[in-house]
Amino acid sequence: MRRKIESLSTTFLSFLRSEASGGVILLICAILAVIIANSPWGGAYEHSLHTPIAIGIGPFSLEMGLLHWVNDGLMAVFFFLVGLEIKREFLYGELRTKSAMILPVCGALGGMLVPALFYSLLNFGTATSGGWGIPMATDIAFALGIMTLAARSAPPGLVVFLTALAIVDDLGAIVVIALFYSTDLAWIALASGLAALAGAFLLNRLKIRFFPAYLALGLVAWYFFLKAGIHPTIAGVILGFSIPAEGNCKVSMLHQWEKRLHPWSAYLIMPVFALSNAGVEISLASLDFTSPLPWGILAGLFLGKPVGIFGSVYLLHKIGHIDIPGKASPRELAATGMLGGIGFTMSIFIASIAFTDPGLLNLAKFSILLASTISAAAGTLVFLISGSKGKETLPLSEMEKNPGIGDDNSRALRNP
Repeated sequence: MRRKIESLSTTFLSFLRSEASGGVILLICAILAVIIANSPWGGAYEHSLHTPIAIGIGPFSLEMGLLHWVNDGLMAVFFFLVGLEIKREFLYGELRTKSAMILPVCGALGGMLVPALFYSLLNFGTATSGGWGIPMATDIAFALGIMTLAARSAPPGLVVFLTALAIVDDLGAIVVIALFYSTDLAWIALASGLAALAGAFLLNRLKIRFFPAYLALGLVAWYFFLKAGIHPTIAGVILGFSIPAEGNCKVSMLHQWEKRLHPWSAYLIMPVFALSNAGVEISLASLDFTSPLPWGILAGLFLGKPVGIFGSVYLLHKIGHIDIPGKASPRELAATGMLGGIGFTMSIFIASIAFTDPGLLNLAKFSILLASTISAAAGTLVFLISGSKGKETLPLSEMEKNPGIGDDNSRALRNP
């Protein structure tokens, strides 16, 4: 049991370090993309993103622009990893029991519904009303990166809470993309994709641990989802759910592939996504702030996220007498909610699906970057003001020395 506890704790700490350091690289790549887009090389940058690339042979080839290969192809690997993370959280982690699920799930729901409501109120009846899903997402890499760097005194339970919340948030964003941001469906292609995924779950049922078989079925599902009008990254998520997870966590196929893919996601896939999608041309001519679009995104991420997260958790704390994660102060909980307003990856991803007009998409991306920057700065400032007054907290180094320690909201790490 002790070894299992240490393994799960080590897995979480490795995940935290990967996401935190990946967030720094993500930030660098986002800044670099903005610089390039506003430099003399901006035209070449934009042209390269739409360069057609064909993969395959003859009738079995598929041709898309570079940006589409990144957003539809490379991001499918990222979403596959998200599927693995969600499954792991429900089986072993903070979402394993109903009592442990309450705060992250309620915090995530509040942090999705309130921003969507704020955006919709400001954009109701306009051409930009379809972007309501943009401010619903939290970027786990950036949020954990900021918390790790700027809030070292934050209770470990609060870090675990933010991680679980962001994962539930990702699941919510996936459902929103699947239900509301898919084009006209081609039912035969959709049925073919679902059949391929059903085959992957059958392999799991038959206790087959040959990963190339799952990969082959995943690729088939990805192709048919693309043809069906369902965003193909959804196939990656569902495939992640099909990967076997039972048995010793050290040799579990789910844990093995999650561990293998984390570095690729943090240090390659996400930086490439940022370089491809964060290139916003900043000029008075291209940024129309008379439009309700930027105000909806700013209100959703900067105001809606902390109101939704803090409000739902604090309400449960007062009415249900449930401890705030890590026994944190209301101010620290509010700061965590502010960090939830860092949308970036998922927000830009949804924006790229919601808006086909280049002007609107550029304005949406700029607004996401601005709102995420303000949210990060505000959350950092409140954490710095809060400090560690009158509270014993455990820095990451202590968690590494004593796997499994934390607080009542870290129960899943101590008692898997």
